[in-house]
Amino acid sequence: MKSLNVLALTLLIIGGLNWLLVGLFQWDLVGGLTGGMDSTVARIIFVIVGLAAIYSFVLYGKVAEDDRTEARR
Repeated sequence: MKSLNVLALTLLIIGGLNWLLVGLFQWDLVGGLTGGMDSTVARIIFVIVGLAAIYSFVLYGKVAEDDRTEARR
């Protein structure tokens, strides 16, 4: 499960950096590397990053659990 959390976090970071580049320079890194935003590969990457974001809601529970553990100390 830890490796899935790391993978989800990595994909979210990639997605966040991509949005940073879009916001600052109007350049889509994923689209630029895969032949455009409408390419099949880019769409697959966007879907995978989106699924990682949905999965990351699970991490809220882990953060809350860590807070409760730390409060007991």
